Amino acid sequence: MKKFVFLTIAVLLFSCGKKKSQPILLQGEAFGTTYTIQFYSDKNIEVKKGIDSVIEAVNKSVSTYISDSDISKINRGDSTVVVDSIFREVFLISSEINKKTNGYFDPTIGVLRNAYGFGDTKPLREIDSYTLDSLMEFVGFQKVALNPDGTISKESAQIYFDFNAVAKGFGIDCIGRYLETKGVKDYLIELGGEILTKGENVEKNQDWIVGIESVDSKLEDRSFEATVRLKNVGMASSGNYRKFRIDSASGKKYVHTINPLTGSAEKSDVTSSTVIAPTCAIADAYATSFMALGLKKSKELLQTLPNVDVYLTYSDSLNEHQVFMTDGFKRRLGN
Repeated sequence: MKKFVFLTIAVLLFSCGKKKSQPILLQGEAFGTTYTIQFYSDKNIEVKKGIDSVIEAVNKSVSTYISDSDISKINRGDSTVVVDSIFREVFLISSEINKKTNGYFDPTIGVLRNAYGFGDTKPLREIDSYTLDSLMEFVGFQKVALNPDGTISKESAQIYFDFNAVAKGFGIDCIGRYLETKGVKDYLIELGGEILTKGENVEKNQDWIVGIESVDSKLEDRSFEATVRLKNVGMASSGNYRKFRIDSASGKKYVHTINPLTGSAEKSDVTSSTVIAPTCAIADAYATSFMALGLKKSKELLQTLPNVDVYLTYSDSLNEHQVFMTDGFKRRLGN
């Protein structure tokens, strides 16, 4: 298998000369992965319980892995659920990016993710053209609606929401908002490789610095492609190098990025994407979108997104590894 660069975000918590204060470091588990939070505060504040409450609220609203969450009830066909502010905001963000990407970002692909084995149910044994056509009847964000009374309408009960490509980023944003209610102005949150930054690294009196890890980097000897300076932005990545499934019967390879317009789980020429955006939710959603869009359509879309910067790896016509960066991303590179 040809080695491409997959951008797993790793926080580089460099320690240098002491400045105004010492950083406070928190670590824990959330959304099926782990998190590390570094922040500065002149006050002695307790935030761990509050962060746990935020995580619990996000899970209760939009986690498909929790049977009694709002999204799970809606996916089972319960049309009486009145969604909370978390579900509402995730829905509205998804709707906006669905429109901007012309449908390439679509959280109604849940039936496809499940069928291919990337969701929370067992995959189908075989996905032929007839099966795919049948599944596509239940895909399309235009087939769902957020009603004024807070309920969700679906054209078909089989439509299955999966906010996987935006909910984790939004959850990180929620943690950031909570820290700010406690007066925290400088922080870095890393959760499952996704990043949210506010203010600066006070100890070093500079922007936060994070590393872009190469795909062939080993856990015991990590190597980084580059470092990036971040301040008041979110950063997320997506890639197919490690996230794929090979069907045991047919031997066919399915990648985790699904094209919502065709139902295909086959990779585009973009092999990985790292996105910097105003929020982690937006970065999260666009990182997935660019994977499905491919390089040409991604470049066209980026012309309309002045607040979004990207680092894309792709395969050229000779199947050679290449990198595309926006000018804004280039300006953030280095120490």
